[in-house]
Amino acid sequence: MSAADLRGIDTWIFDLDNTLYPPETEFMALIDDRITEFVMRETGLPRDEARVLQRRFLDDHGTTLAGMMGQYGIDPFHFLDEVHDVSHDRLVPDPAVRAGIARLPGRRLVFTNGSAKHAERVLESLKLADLFADVFHLEAADLTPKPRPESYASLIRTHGVVPATSCFFEDNARNLAPAAALGMTTVLVGPHALDEAGDFIHHRTLTLAPFLAAARLSA
Repeated sequence: MSAADLRGIDTWIFDLDNTLYPPETEFMALIDDRITEFVMRETGLPRDEARVLQRRFLDDHGTTLAGMMGQYGIDPFHFLDEVHDVSHDRLVPDPAVRAGIARLPGRRLVFTNGSAKHAERVLESLKLADLFADVFHLEAADLTPKPRPESYASLIRTHGVVPATSCFFEDNARNLAPAAALGMTTVLVGPHALDEAGDFIHHRTLTLAPFLAAARLSA
């Protein structure tokens, strides 16, 4: 793929999980299992049925948490603490990713459906925390997850984001649609990036580092 022309971008917004590190680490599988265990305990469902419910909530609401709050009234902060309490041994700093992010001119933000504590720990494990001005996490969004439009509006309001000069990197295609509708440039990242359809996906890359290294940027 040719180098992306990202001249004029001054705000760089990155999803966290499976975007700033490759999904091949299977780090999110650890969290996914913790979520299943939580759903099993709170609903009394066997594992296979709990997995189905977990996926349905994720598809319908953006996060399993949102569905569990709506139907089971669970404590969201207990949920976030419990499901993110996993080992970070699989997260290995990538100098190429760091170099790619570091060359981006302007402000850099993280926009995640994860908790504040989770984001802080992941960024520290990846040795990327110092490259970002701030993290817009689930608590900052009043527990309203991507892809709900209110979450993007809150990000824009909180951080004074100008969509027309912003670029959003995500591994989940549906989370790019609201960003594109607002006028952001979008980049789909990950092993399935070339398979997804949608004119709201402006750029695609299988892995993050080469895309960032090759991108044409403002001086």
